[in-house]
Parts: sequence; structure tokens; C-alpha cells
Amino acid sequence: MIRDQETLDQLLDSIARFVRGRLVPAEAQVAEQDEIPEVIIREMKELGLFGLTIPEEFGGLGLTMEEEAQVAMALGRTSPAFRSLIGTNNGIGSAAIVFDGTDDQKKRYLPKYATGELIGSFCLTEPDVGSDASAIKTTARLEGDHYVLNGTKRFITNAPRAGTFTVMARTNPAIKGARGISAFIVEAGSAGISLGVKDKKMGQAGSHTSDVIFDDVRVPVENLIGGKEGEGFIASMKVLDRGRLHIAALSIGIAERLIDDALQYAMDRQQFGKPIAEHQMIQAMLADCKTETYAARCMVMDAARQRDEGKLISTEASCCKLFATEMVGRVADRAVQIHGGSGYISEYAVERFYRDVRLFRLYEGTSEIQRMIIARNMVKAAS
Repeated sequence: MIRDQETLDQLLDSIARFVRGRLVPAEAQVAEQDEIPEVIIREMKELGLFGLTIPEEFGGLGLTMEEEAQVAMALGRTSPAFRSLIGTNNGIGSAAIVFDGTDDQKKRYLPKYATGELIGSFCLTEPDVGSDASAIKTTARLEGDHYVLNGTKRFITNAPRAGTFTVMARTNPAIKGARGISAFIVEAGSAGISLGVKDKKMGQAGSHTSDVIFDDVRVPVENLIGGKEGEGFIASMKVLDRGRLHIAALSIGIAERLIDDALQYAMDRQQFGKPIAEHQMIQAMLADCKTETYAARCMVMDAARQRDEGKLISTEASCCKLFATEMVGRVADRAVQIHGGSGYISEYAVERFYRDVRLFRLYEGTSEIQRMIIARNMVKAAS
């Protein structure tokens, strides 16, 4: 739901200019150095990018889902590392507090997320726990006015920069499923927290992940999100529905960037006496890219509007995430093919994007998990 089209247009225009003028020119440097320059991070803070979804009363922009989707598409036209840096503050790193936090938790942390003073990080995945998130082994034992956390979390985005961790931990070992899990705000400076080495990934250089190890970490009871045990996994599921739409929208933005790059290359590259864009097989690949991207855009905007209307969109969010992330992989593959041998050379952005987009089919729920959710919900609705 668009609250004020003129204001949104101004925001989108500002982001588009920032992407074109500052982020795209810095892509190669970020890829080579595996680091986003601090000057760019400061500019991202000044633009309010760390608080896009934080409620206005806490200093953020309070974007609706439809507005957030359009912003994600705009940010998708550059390296996903930039979006990843702000993504946790606008999504999984803060959303549990936005949805279920106490008044004190919201006042204490959300304003700092909105300005980028704090980077929030989300700790769910573990070495032996991925798709079956309800099987987490990290424990939280109540001792007086503190919980004591023990366990290891894996592939945690922005962990090296994090000021806080939203940690899913088992508070009731007698309950093996989701109801035994609670969510905690754990400050990064707490005694007993250590980080693994930064993961060396296939792509997305500049976006850092690592293990986070909790060894008898004492967390005040007031940092139990919502002030109630057994609600953590449910809170995380609320986060994931919105996050899946966001990743779907981001995939669309990247697909549109890839199409632009492939089209420009096809118009410039000459073979057999004419631009390769005039050859029918190249045109077919461009047309397929455009068609699939348009279809994904329509899906995401429809689901976003439904969510803003208060409808339950678990199935639709999974449909969008499944289709859009698979789609951008196909678009990236065609973009490399259109570039020919040049597409395999790092001088061209398509080589980097080809590796970057592979991750989208894995996090926020794998494609296989999305299919399971969709089918399960279909069967439930028909019963």
C-alpha cells in the first residue's frame, strides 16, 4: 500500500541516483577488497537506508511492504553486498523486536537500528540445523535474573559488524518443537561471545558472514523478546514471510540490471556483420529474461499489497521467493551466455552477479522448503 506516491517517488529517485552514482562505480572495488568503503556506509546512513522499515516513531521511515519491495528492486541494480549490509537492520535483525518486542526493547534498540548506530544480526541457523529450524540446539537456561546461553550459530550475516544478535535458543528442553524456543536480544559485547573466521564464499564479496559462538553468555531477563518464553520461533516465522518477499523483490532488481547489461552488450557487440541483438537466438534469450522478470514483479507487488491489507500471505510469499530467486538464476545464466566468452571474465559485472545470485535460492528458506510450504498450505486449505 502506497501511503504517499510523491514521497515514495522522491525516495526511489534518491536511491536510484545513489545506486548509479556511488554504488555501481564502487562494485569492482568492493568485490576485490571484500569490504564496503566506510565513506559509502556513512552516506547510506545519511540517506536513512538503515531504517527503511523501522517505524517512524523510532526514527525510521516505516515503509509498507509494497514500498519496501520497490526500494529493494531499486537497490537490486547494484552489488547485493550493499543491500546485505542494511538488510538485517530492516529485516531479520530488527523485525522480531518490531513485531513482538516490549515497549522498553523497542525504545532501547530500534532508534539505534534506524540510524545505523547498531547493526542487528539474526542467529537462527546452526551447524546441524538449517531447513528444520525448529530443531535448534542452542540453549538458554534461566538463572535468577539472567538467562545463560550456550551454542553455535552458523552463516550469520553481518556478524563481524553486529552490535546486537537476535538469538533463537531453546528455553524448554522438554518441548522438542517450536514452542520450546525463545528469542533474545544479545549485545555483541557480552562476555562469552566469540566469532569464527569470516566465511570465504562463492560470491557476494563485501557481505560478511561467520559463526557466532555463545559460551555461558549471560543475558538479562528483560532481553527476552516479548517478555515471554516459547514465542521465539513464531516471531522468526513472522520475520521470514516478509524477508522472503524482500529477497524476491531484490532478485527482480538484479534481474533487471542483468537484462540492461546484456542488452547493451548485445547492441554493441558485432558478429556476422551486425549487432548480435539482431540475431534471433539472442533476442529469444532477452525476451525470456524480460518475460520472467515481469512475471516475478507482478507476483511480488500483488503479494505485498495483500500483506499490507492484513491478509495472511505465507503461501504467496513462498511462491514469490521460489519463482523470483529461481528466475534470477536463469536470467544470470542467459546474461553470461549473451556475453559469450566475455561473460566468463571478471571485467564484466555479469560474471560476478552469476555467482552472487546463487545464494538467493538457499537463504530465507531454500527453494525446496518453499515448495514444501506451498504444497502443505494447499493441502491444508483443501482439507
